[in-house]
Amino acid sequence: MKISNNWLKDFIKTDLSSEKIGAFLTDIGLEVEGIEKYESVKGSLEGIIVGKVLTCEQHPNADKLKITTVEVDEGKILNIVCGAPNVAAGQTVPVAVVGTKIYDKKGGFFEIAKAKIRGEVSEGMICAEDELGLSDDHGGIMVLDEETYKVGQPFAKYFSLTNDEVYEIGLTPNRTDAMSHYGVARDLQAFLSNNGLKSEFEKVSTAIVSTEGEHGFELEVEDSALCPRYIGAIIENAKVAPSPVWLQDRLKAIGLSPINNVVDITNYILHGLGQPLHAFDADKIAGKKVKVGVNEAGTKFTTLDGIERTLNGSEIMIKDGNNQPMCIAGVFGGNDSGVSDETKTIFLESAYFNPVAIRKAAKSHGLNTDASFRFERGVDPNNTRTTITQAIKLIEEITGGTKVGNLLEHYPSKIEDAKVIFRYSKLDQILGIKIHREKVKEILKSLDISVLNDIPDGLELAVPAYRADVTREIDVIEEILRIYGYNKVDAPQKISFSPVKLSFDDQDALENSWARTLQSNGFNEVMNNSLTSVKDETNAVKLLNPLSGDLAFMRKSLLEGLLENAIYNINRKNSDIKFFELGKIYHKKEKYEERKQLAILVSGRNNPENWLLPKSSTDFFTLKSFVNILLNKLNLKTEEISLEDERFDDALEIVSSGKSIARLGKVSAKLLKDFDIDQDCFYAEIELETAQKLRSTDNFKFVDIPKFNKIRRDLALLVDKNVTYAELYKSAKKNPSKYLKNINLFDVYEGKNLPEGKKSYALSFELLNEEKTLEEKDITSVMDSLIKNFKKEFNAELR
Repeated sequence: MKISNNWLKDFIKTDLSSEKIGAFLTDIGLEVEGIEKYESVKGSLEGIIVGKVLTCEQHPNADKLKITTVEVDEGKILNIVCGAPNVAAGQTVPVAVVGTKIYDKKGGFFEIAKAKIRGEVSEGMICAEDELGLSDDHGGIMVLDEETYKVGQPFAKYFSLTNDEVYEIGLTPNRTDAMSHYGVARDLQAFLSNNGLKSEFEKVSTAIVSTEGEHGFELEVEDSALCPRYIGAIIENAKVAPSPVWLQDRLKAIGLSPINNVVDITNYILHGLGQPLHAFDADKIAGKKVKVGVNEAGTKFTTLDGIERTLNGSEIMIKDGNNQPMCIAGVFGGNDSGVSDETKTIFLESAYFNPVAIRKAAKSHGLNTDASFRFERGVDPNNTRTTITQAIKLIEEITGGTKVGNLLEHYPSKIEDAKVIFRYSKLDQILGIKIHREKVKEILKSLDISVLNDIPDGLELAVPAYRADVTREIDVIEEILRIYGYNKVDAPQKISFSPVKLSFDDQDALENSWARTLQSNGFNEVMNNSLTSVKDETNAVKLLNPLSGDLAFMRKSLLEGLLENAIYNINRKNSDIKFFELGKIYHKKEKYEERKQLAILVSGRNNPENWLLPKSSTDFFTLKSFVNILLNKLNLKTEEISLEDERFDDALEIVSSGKSIARLGKVSAKLLKDFDIDQDCFYAEIELETAQKLRSTDNFKFVDIPKFNKIRRDLALLVDKNVTYAELYKSAKKNPSKYLKNINLFDVYEGKNLPEGKKSYALSFELLNEEKTLEEKDITSVMDSLIKNFKKEFNAELR
């Protein structure tokens, strides 16, 4: 959203610089992403001097050029080569002297320099209107009235040029109150007044409008739920023409193109005061009756852009006395009822429409206008009369029209302010500091939040209707902190907390625990759109009303989104990938299915490049280690089985109690090629609902460090090549000894000096007696038992 500094200061008077204002706006949540300069004439005619052509002679080396001498100040005469056909001695002209920048329409420029043109010295340029940015005319140089323009004077002196600074505000969708210059000024004033900074704020009040004459128009609102408030006015004898320069400059500064004085005024009110208005050609309203309601589904309606649209029957429509649609209320006007150069009588509309209905209509027809953007978020219902009277005043002043008769108004039930109970103790708890109670009341008053009653430990408040985002106690607390100043709340020097056991029924707690674990291991969380396109539509959930072909299906897997994230980073030289996503996938089988998963993707180096560490790449076991860390939190008995899945070249499935918990593997080369990824990627997905249901016991425990030392014994086993470590591990875990605590594989050897078809596994075993030091006989008993089982089950030999 663009906010003009000059326009802002129509409502708030302050000596603060634009940089300071931008910083304060950012502090109160209206983040200023940049400040741009606006000039009604690019360059502001700087360096352009009024001059007088003294002599004009034919250039000896060019038929279309003239050599002139031009006086630009008393006694200062410049030689200038000019190609304009209308240049002549005795003319008063605008002259760009050496060093002046001449801008083109795209904002580019060239600098005037002393130069030789076809052998003759030129010390400046006599300018045409388009070269100065005053018009598009390039028929010749400007010839000025010598009585008005005095030689040696800056040319800019004779023009009312506008120089402005424009804030680009990254406005959050909830801040409907700040979608205007007035709203931003009101918010800024609240901050300045509570922080000892001098400023004056001028509230906009309802202008006085005449009620003379009769207009003969009627208003009918068919459903007050769709249109709680509507006001209309009739203005006769208006002359539609280009807007005055000051109005055009206001609109141009924020990126709008002027259209005509009536439309420009409605845009001026919209961006100035936040209320969308719409002007109709009153002579085109059949039966002199304006109706607000709906049309039948299938009705054809041509909007201002010339496109014929088919109504679905739910849009709020502005209709004439014959029920013919004139406008999609709050969204887009009609092609046949808008204001044109021939319009003499105007019907002006100011209304408050149901935000949900406006949002549905705008989305249904793919329209996103400045009006719908505000209406669908909720404008101020109590501002409709103020804004229409301000607009009437401007229309009368600029177009010469006159309002006739009374305003047509529908407001059967006043929209009341929201009531909120606020507690000081909650404020203290959230902020961690105590703000003086009178200061709290001052802040609330500056935000137009009324104190209805003092209650024990708090206040009963009335929040104005224009603050649609403030409905709860926590919203009020945020408002107080926002104006008080986030920077005034010091960060605590220390943080104390007590470990809390997670509830087994709380899936959010499990997800947060897993997310924190991954983040602490160097992962970044990503969030991808659930809408996507699919190559294989089998079991895919298709949208009935997709926004586009690329967003026509609900995703069947989280893998594709993570691969998109991966290639985006790889293309930007960030090839070391550690991503995870918590999200839902969707399938259509006998019925619609929706499951939530945790997906993990790793690729590239396992550790950042470092002179101390050897280079290492992520692999399947890197991924599996992270999956095991997460699953260990579940305290489940699991088993691993091989998995056939077209997404993977090699894959593994982890199962518990006969239910699949996780699938992991190396992403297939074919899939990587589809995404233009030329490095290995490893992917895992964990079923969150299944994991939550299978959680057995809480393994959050505090235990003493063992008093006695662990004992380690190693075995080097010669086994057949088809024997896996997983099989040896399962066999060892069956050992009945309570002393065996840990089993690990630390070396695998397959090379020369081994019999054909054999390989060597080196395993370590840790043993511990938590009550006393282990005796050698106990150790020997455990190791002998292990060796015996290995020989029996796998025909293993000791090396």
